[in-house]
Amino acid sequence: MKAEMGIMPPHPDPLPYGEREAEAQPKRVRGHKMKPQPVTLDRAKNLRKNLTDVERKLWYLLKNRSLVGHKFRRQHPVGPYIVDFVCLNRKLIIELDGSQHNEQLAYDAKRAAYLKNNGFRLLRFWNNQVLENMDGVLTVILNTLTLSLTGEELIAVTA
Repeated sequence: MKAEMGIMPPHPDPLPYGEREAEAQPKRVRGHKMKPQPVTLDRAKNLRKNLTDVERKLWYLLKNRSLVGHKFRRQHPVGPYIVDFVCLNRKLIIELDGSQHNEQLAYDAKRAAYLKNNGFRLLRFWNNQVLENMDGVLTVILNTLTLSLTGEELIAVTA
C-alpha cells in the first residue's frame, strides 16, 4: 500500500563489516587469487625441509637474490598447487622434473593451465639438465626474467 502511494520503505541498514559483497570474495595473498589451504601450507613447509639434491643445487644459485637481484621462493603454494621455485614479482615459476613426470602428464597439463590462467609463466627443466648443464639452465632463467616472452616462445627456448 505504501508503494502505491509513492512512499518507499527506508533502505535497510548496510550490512555489517565482513558481510559486504566485495569483502565476501577471497582475499589476495602475495599475488595469488586464493589463500592456500592449511594442508597445502603444511605440505609446502615439509617439502622445503626435504629438497631433492637437484632442487638444492638450483636453490643454492637462486636464493638470497643471487640471480640479478630477483627474489625466489622455494616449494611455494600457488592456489592449490606447490611449485618448486617462483619469482612472484616477475610471475615466473621454475619446475624441476624427474622421471615420475612421464607418468603424470595429464596432471601436469592441468596444473600448467591453472598457473598460466593466473598469469604465471612456467619453465620446466629435467633433473639431468640441471645436473649436466647448470649454466644453460641459468641462462634460460635469466633470459626469461629479463625478456618478455610469450608461452610459445618459452616452450621453444626450453625444448
